[in-house]
Amino acid sequence: MVNQKTAKEDNMLTKEQVLKDYFTANLSRQLSIIGRKEVLTGKSKFGIFGDGKEIIQLAMARQFQNGDWRSGYYRDQTLMLATDMYSPEEFFSSLYGHTTLEHNPSHGGRSFNNHFGTRSIDENGEWKNLMVQKNSSADISPTAGQMPRLLGLAYASKVFKNEKGLHKFKNFTNKGNEVAFGTIGDASTSEGHFWETMNAAAVLQVPMAMSVYDDGYGISVPKEYQTAKGSISDALQGFEINKKGQKGILIYKGKGWDYPALLRLYKEGVERARKEHVPVLFHIDEVTQPQGHSTSGSHERYKSKERLEWEQAFDPIKKMREWILDDKLATAAELDKIEKEAVQKAKDAKKSAWKAFTQPMKEERDKLVKIIENRTCVCKRDHYDKAGEIADNLKRIVTPIRKDNFSAAKRILRHICTDCPKRKELKEQLGTWLKDNYKRVGPDYHSHLYSETKYAATSIQPVPIKYSEKEDTKPGREILRDNFEALFEHYPQLVTFGEDTGKIGDVNQGMEGMQEKFGEWRVSDTGIRETTILGQAIGLAMRGIRPIAEIQYFDYLLYALQTMSDDLATLLWRTRGGQKAPAIIRTRGHRLEGIWHSGSPLSMVINSIRGMLVCVPRDLTRAAGMYNTLLKSDEPALVIEPLNGYRLRERVPENIGEFTVPIGEPEVVHEGADVTVVTYGSCVRIAQEAARQLEDFNIGAEVIDVQTLIPFDKNQSILESIKKTNRVVFFDEDVPGGATAYMMQKVVEDQKAYFYLDSEPRTLSARAHRPAFSSDGDYFSNPNAENVFEIVYDLMHEAKPKEFPELY
Repeated sequence: MVNQKTAKEDNMLTKEQVLKDYFTANLSRQLSIIGRKEVLTGKSKFGIFGDGKEIIQLAMARQFQNGDWRSGYYRDQTLMLATDMYSPEEFFSSLYGHTTLEHNPSHGGRSFNNHFGTRSIDENGEWKNLMVQKNSSADISPTAGQMPRLLGLAYASKVFKNEKGLHKFKNFTNKGNEVAFGTIGDASTSEGHFWETMNAAAVLQVPMAMSVYDDGYGISVPKEYQTAKGSISDALQGFEINKKGQKGILIYKGKGWDYPALLRLYKEGVERARKEHVPVLFHIDEVTQPQGHSTSGSHERYKSKERLEWEQAFDPIKKMREWILDDKLATAAELDKIEKEAVQKAKDAKKSAWKAFTQPMKEERDKLVKIIENRTCVCKRDHYDKAGEIADNLKRIVTPIRKDNFSAAKRILRHICTDCPKRKELKEQLGTWLKDNYKRVGPDYHSHLYSETKYAATSIQPVPIKYSEKEDTKPGREILRDNFEALFEHYPQLVTFGEDTGKIGDVNQGMEGMQEKFGEWRVSDTGIRETTILGQAIGLAMRGIRPIAEIQYFDYLLYALQTMSDDLATLLWRTRGGQKAPAIIRTRGHRLEGIWHSGSPLSMVINSIRGMLVCVPRDLTRAAGMYNTLLKSDEPALVIEPLNGYRLRERVPENIGEFTVPIGEPEVVHEGADVTVVTYGSCVRIAQEAARQLEDFNIGAEVIDVQTLIPFDKNQSILESIKKTNRVVFFDEDVPGGATAYMMQKVVEDQKAYFYLDSEPRTLSARAHRPAFSSDGDYFSNPNAENVFEIVYDLMHEAKPKEFPELY
């Protein structure tokens, strides 16, 4: 382990700085204490706080510079306060769930309390200067969920440092001098995300300062049940750098109550991370948690009397006070005054935040009640004033929330008598109240699932593909490769990485020659670690780099699905447009032999990553056009290339790197007037083959390639086809009830295509199980051209049995 100097040798801070820290520690503690009371008295549903971690975070904050990044969790309120990334008023606004960005800029009420985040982009989606502010990535609740993104935030500094062409992007970096700070509770280090991230960081040698707060428990479970050797630093000794030139991590150990020692510990460790670009682990032991894990329970249930007594004796703020008095930096009276000031500031912040939170909803309520009170009639039908009773009950609520107001308005509308002389007027007034208020507050809850700026993928101007008259053809992977080369030439911020992506140019050679031409920092190989490949992409994209992260096969995406779902897909929404990560996730799938290289779990994915675009090109030219579109946009996306299309020959576009495929716009690839077949990806060619077979029987199948599942047919072009054919089949190779059901809901329900159907809508999908090995496994488990032929023919037989008699 790295040796520490004693507290007596520490002279880094002036009295003024020490007392400022003491005030911040006490303020943070008071926020936790008052915050718990606010939950227990019903002003908030749940609370989780950072009490006991104050001193550690003060030491960390001393090393946190402009341009640095945090990827932590819900215990970090002291760090956020000490670095001026957060205010006491914001603490309470977050606890109450205030939905305005003015009062709750981290997330506008969309996350739990103590889920922190700074704003990286303005209301137009334009990047701020991230080098003149301290930065915190937006927190998520899943344990260790912050780890993959942390790797990417740190790796960005490595790329910025070594790729000289990026030094000009001074809003994002100072030549890679930035450190990414990570925090986690000791029990959460049991998660695979932690170990995968630490291993990747050790291999990549990134400037990461990782702090583990060790309070001995994971809620109620002691650490001997959590961690090998009962110590994360001992368990990680195999990762530790023991000699010069060795890749690995540095390990520092400290006590959570020892303020001067922690100052020196973090100064030395973070400086090494910044200067040497090496990951550093700070294992901070003997940490207390005075109020327990959260407001959901009491730690007295599982901690022994001796442990509780020890925690009182070694409370970090108490120990800091003792140290200040022992070193004669201040008198007891001075410290008493600071403590009283901290209490008052916390109380003032609570009062201010509560008023700001409740006042608008009281005003909403009062305007609603006034509509009813201005009546002069009583209901004749029910013989008592039901509407007035609902309004009176609402009026009695001391602090109404929006649910109370809107629910009351709707119930009042139901109880206006049909024979009421003021019925029309009341309905209009109440309807206007509801409409205006839904319009006003709706964005507080629903906005920014996708980009709302000019950079939205659906707003990118289309550039048609240009073909020469010669009709030259190439294998699809060469068209894709040439397109990537043009993109790397055009976008200096573009990087790509993944398993086998670098040296051999991916397993299908779509990146062939890219590393040799553009260098290892822009085109690189990774280990087999899908979650942190995705994490690299998220962190890089949050720092202004444009990553294409390759997941080798679609089946392997499931390793990273939790991070995609909880972090990347929700980022724009959970920050209400405050942060973005326009990462492109590239993979390949569909139609191959065997259980684990043939999967098509689209329904699992599309229903988990709302907030991302999902592109399913039928060939590699279409895939190239989608990459061209996405790199002009600011949205994260998943692109699933057709695995069996790399060697198939396609016409060569003349405008490689320039043409775009519109996002959300299906394409008719085979015209017909009898049945509409809606499909995507590798199934398109199967549907086209079936359509040609159907022509022999005078049946015209109109095959539509949806191209993107999210967004889905934004112009409702599939409806126009159904208006012509009056019949529809939804076809893919997902499980029954999967993406075919999704497409059917989008068309039949959303587009109201049921008005134009003469036959029931049909779905054709794969079997519920995966295919057995060999080509016959694929044939019998996944739908084929004969299956498409049969389901379409059956629809026509049902409509015109004489013209289309049974075939089998």
